[in-house]
Amino acid sequence: MPRRHKRQRSKAEQRFQAQSKKQGLVCPKLPVIEEEDVSIEEVSAAGTSSMPQSPQRACSSSTAIAAAPPSKPDEGPSSQEEVPSTSCVSPAADVLLSDALDRKVSNLVQFMSIKYLTKEPITEAEMLKVVIREYKDHFPVIFKKACECLEVVFGIDVKEVDPIDHSYVLVKTLDLTYDGMLSDDQGMPKTGLLILILGVIFMEGNRAPEEKIWEVLSLIGVYSGSKDFIYGEPRKLITRDLVQEEYVEYRQVPNSDPARYEFLWGPRAYAETSKMKVLKFFAKVNGTDPSSFPSLYQEALRDEEQRAQARIATVAGSSSSATSSTAPSEV
Repeated sequence: MPRRHKRQRSKAEQRFQAQSKKQGLVCPKLPVIEEEDVSIEEVSAAGTSSMPQSPQRACSSSTAIAAAPPSKPDEGPSSQEEVPSTSCVSPAADVLLSDALDRKVSNLVQFMSIKYLTKEPITEAEMLKVVIREYKDHFPVIFKKACECLEVVFGIDVKEVDPIDHSYVLVKTLDLTYDGMLSDDQGMPKTGLLILILGVIFMEGNRAPEEKIWEVLSLIGVYSGSKDFIYGEPRKLITRDLVQEEYVEYRQVPNSDPARYEFLWGPRAYAETSKMKVLKFFAKVNGTDPSSFPSLYQEALRDEEQRAQARIATVAGSSSSATSSTAPSEV
């Protein structure tokens, strides 16, 4: 049994590393939420044109995800770089350190993604030994950026389960149960794309024209008809797979001629997550608070109230039925 598990783990690792090296693992920037408006133009682009080709390109921080341009690809060999030991460093040395840390973030994302695929916990000691090594003094920054990248790209949350041993597990974010993987160890999790689509639908007034969806996806280098190393064939994923899973509805706009199509939340999305959770996710990666977007926040609050009332009504109905069934019958 241990040998079988080891072979499966190696297979998953080789698949992920081959895909990552071929395409370049990067944390794309999500659209920025603008306070004044609530359309996808108002969720203006942070500006990522495509998936970079260098495998050393690392994931950005939440601030960079929201606004900053991607960092330049590193060009030098990593084995010759050293961590500066003084506070006064030259601009060139500062760039070298930044590039080296970016590579460590990218490597850690790959390592943690493999742990998700194999459903194994991960410890700080393991990360330091296998990935971080001589950059252990920078571990908090590297770990933070890697966690942010996992959340945005793959929709994976890193949760601490043992604060003494600093042990973590990787789970799907926003309480979603779907990750789009073909089996337990095949494919890559696609929850991040699902969250992005649900967010666009919410921000577009709960129904998003198909062209708006593709406009946003193009900002992270995902295009209809172009196979993506994480998401596969995007059109198939969002117009068929997510529809079959009942996360989204894809339907023709009434009376449109020529025919146009739009996306809405599906019943499974309403059952597993909420507008407030999606808004909090987008606010987090934009480095702000949900209440910073009044109209979206008010709608999310109304949704929370309606959900609470529905739960109360359900509990009351169940209690009433139980009382009626246990009441003594009159003779």
